[in-house]
Amino acid sequence: MIIGTAGHIDHGKSTLVTALTGQPMDRLAEERRREITIELNFAPLELGGGRVAGVVDVPGHEDFIRTMVAGASGIDVALLIIAADEGIMPQTEEHLLILEQLGVTRGIPVITKADLAEPDWVELVTLEVAERLATSSVSFDSPVVVSARTGTGIQTLRERLASHARSLEQRPQGDGFRMPIDRVFSLPGVGTVVTGTAWSGRLGIGDSVLALPSGQRGRVRSLESHGTAVERSRPGGRTAVGLAGVDRSTLGRGEVLLTEQLPWTASSVLDVEIHLAPVAPRPLGARHRVRVLLGTAEVMARVLPRHPIEPGSTGRARLKLETAQVARARDRFVLRSFS
Repeated sequence: MIIGTAGHIDHGKSTLVTALTGQPMDRLAEERRREITIELNFAPLELGGGRVAGVVDVPGHEDFIRTMVAGASGIDVALLIIAADEGIMPQTEEHLLILEQLGVTRGIPVITKADLAEPDWVELVTLEVAERLATSSVSFDSPVVVSARTGTGIQTLRERLASHARSLEQRPQGDGFRMPIDRVFSLPGVGTVVTGTAWSGRLGIGDSVLALPSGQRGRVRSLESHGTAVERSRPGGRTAVGLAGVDRSTLGRGEVLLTEQLPWTASSVLDVEIHLAPVAPRPLGARHRVRVLLGTAEVMARVLPRHPIEPGSTGRARLKLETAQVARARDRFVLRSFS
């Protein structure tokens, strides 16, 4: 199971993940200096019974929405973080909309920083959050009130997550392997390593792999899941793949690692269904230039709708991408304006 955070900047996402997993999140010096999350961070979470979930911590600042979407793609359960002393804020709403657009089905609202607000105020915020989320397409649990500083509510949240892990439907084992890449780095003795959440299929040591859209080919030298070496990956799991025959400089976030079990190909044209959010400032018309966030990629595109799509309505369209991408039926994506 993959758990993803979402929520407004400075509402305690990284601090909560550290309280749950025991691992510090902000690994970059700039993140520690600015006291904000800039990049995706990951940690394993022991849930008992041999179950280990992966936690993806995402930035909350509006300047890093593309990074947030890259982290949120492929998650099973979202933790929507709302600080008790501030309540629902603009980025809370935008992250919620992204979770809905990505088709995330399960979520837990977490009211953080409970030690910074009076009990009556915490109760009001909890009621506000429950009322706001009642109309969401994401099936949210009732809110959990926590304090990472005092430990209040942390065990309750762990139990909720363990319950979701037990009831989560397993992904098919025999599907073709596909993993959007979110990190690329090098390790001594291993070489090029790519990480991501496997959207489908399994990968084994020695398998031949292909990265698209670059077309780079290589072989699997090593596999890890949550820091533990494995012989085969699992669909839906966080996976680190050591690659032989691939230069680190040729890969980056937005590439998709594949096996040729299925005839994957990158395409510059996608036929899609678009739901334009009610808060959109104007209709989406012919040849509007947009940003397409699909998996971990962000590319520019022109929209060619059958008819102009009004805010709050749904329509079909063709997207002409400026860079070819890998997609298949029922994939979810996010459109943002060019500006």
